[in-house]
Amino acid sequence: MPLFPARPDDLPAVAALVNSAYRGETSRQGWTTEADYIDGQRTDAASLAADLAADPEAQLLVLRDRSDGPLLGSVWLEPVGDGVTWYLGMLTVRPDLQDRKLGRQLLAQAEAAAARRGAGRIRMTVIAIRDTLIAWYERRGYRLTGERRPFPYEDDRFGMPRRGDLEFVVLEKAL
Repeated sequence: MPLFPARPDDLPAVAALVNSAYRGETSRQGWTTEADYIDGQRTDAASLAADLAADPEAQLLVLRDRSDGPLLGSVWLEPVGDGVTWYLGMLTVRPDLQDRKLGRQLLAQAEAAAARRGAGRIRMTVIAIRDTLIAWYERRGYRLTGERRPFPYEDDRFGMPRRGDLEFVVLEKAL
């Protein structure tokens, strides 16, 4: 299934998808939810639009089985620093489809899209207590860099933490 650049009219659906996957109830949503330790929304359409406008090199890509088909997943890509390193974030698959290996396809296609734009390496951040998710990325060639970053407790755009020990780990993969 191909990736398409998100259109402005896709942003509300992308925000709803990301919020359902990241903040949905654990008993009803996929394995990627953070609802046990972060409340509130993960993003909204206005934030996505502002982030895209702030960085013309950034891409929000959507996964569909055809260009006019339903939204199945999404991913954020943007160059950082030297342009050889790209940040990958908000990799999201519809929770009811997470058993179809679409995340693997989405990740591989996002890496290929970044490589076509000059990426030699992909970096990402994952909340450190997400052992299962970190292991999933490690099985796809990502390695922990040893770098840790603080969780932005003061910024509710990332949700409302339910615990005080959250931080990010940085993972990286050479392409």
